[in-house]
Amino acid sequence: MYGFNIVDKLQKIDEDITRKELRYHKKRVLVSKEFTFDAAHHLHCYEGKCKSLHGHTYRVIFGISGFVDERGLLIDFADIKAIWKQEIEISLDHRYLNETLPLMNTTAENLVVWIYEKMEKAIINRCEQYNGARVEFVRLYETPTSYAEATREWMES
Repeated sequence: MYGFNIVDKLQKIDEDITRKELRYHKKRVLVSKEFTFDAAHHLHCYEGKCKSLHGHTYRVIFGISGFVDERGLLIDFADIKAIWKQEIEISLDHRYLNETLPLMNTTAENLVVWIYEKMEKAIINRCEQYNGARVEFVRLYETPTSYAEATREWMES
């Protein structure tokens, strides 16, 4: 009637599917997770509205690639969230960025590199957990239509 079926029998590990079958491939894949945070800042050496103290609701998107483990997982989305909460967001959310970040002009271009470096360091510190995981990109939206991006290629060159 509604175009969907109720599952008759829940698939069981080691009965209906073997552990070797959980990993479907050995290819590199990318997972992405996004977050928002609110922060205030102002820009130095800038003539325009942003020279005054103001705030944004930022949106940050991470792209992390690597190889899946024996379960078929690259990295748990909850692990990305934990890294974000414990290592990055704490310095950003509801903060005055000019005060909490290293000395820099708090442009989107500078912020996205700082965020990339923090995530990359956290992933490297957990490299035994994640098979070949690396940050491929970080995109930081300062407004719904304006963003800065850092990619692995650019960060390594």
